[in-house]
Amino acid sequence: MGFIPSKAERDIWMRDCGDHYEYIAVCVDDLLIASKDPSSIIKTLSDKHKFKLKGTGAVSFHLGCDWFRDDDGNLCCAPHQHIEKVMDNYLRLFGKRPHNAHSPIVQGDHPELDTSELLDDAGIQIYQSLIGSLQWAIQIGRFNIATAVMTLSRFRACPRQGLLMHQIRLNQTMNPPQSRVRIGTTLIVNPHFQLFELTKL
Repeated sequence: MGFIPSKAERDIWMRDCGDHYEYIAVCVDDLLIASKDPSSIIKTLSDKHKFKLKGTGAVSFHLGCDWFRDDDGNLCCAPHQHIEKVMDNYLRLFGKRPHNAHSPIVQGDHPELDTSELLDDAGIQIYQSLIGSLQWAIQIGRFNIATAVMTLSRFRACPRQGLLMHQIRLNQTMNPPQSRVRIGTTLIVNPHFQLFELTKL
């Protein structure tokens, strides 16, 4: 098919089409195609290479991230559904949704000085689960919480009760007011390009 892996990221395959490049991003069995004619790539994968494909179509959700066009037609991505999943998990664990917060870190925060009781095994599992979901949120667009999550990630092996309170405040930052619900990343791309998502069986 003429695709070669990118030197910067081996899971992104690219093909020189003369006046532009086409891309296929691979994550386990999920593919994301950026092309002017993605249907021809899909046809080659299914007919010539006998890939059993499902879910082909314009991308609206991929790897925890929502994809949409803004009012100007620019392609945007934002982790809306992932954040909702984080909020649902918080509700399951603590019996209520977190309050709104405007900053993941408040003045005078020093989690490294925390001397509260160590968490038991169940508490450690909750702590690690929350850290994991927040780390993924950073990967797919919530860069504003990166410093706080990295700070709290240092204590994953043996967290304390006070650190779990820091985690709760961090989750409150993930529960944005309605005015900030559309937080995300805008990608300025050629309007003739289409993004298609498909899952390989």
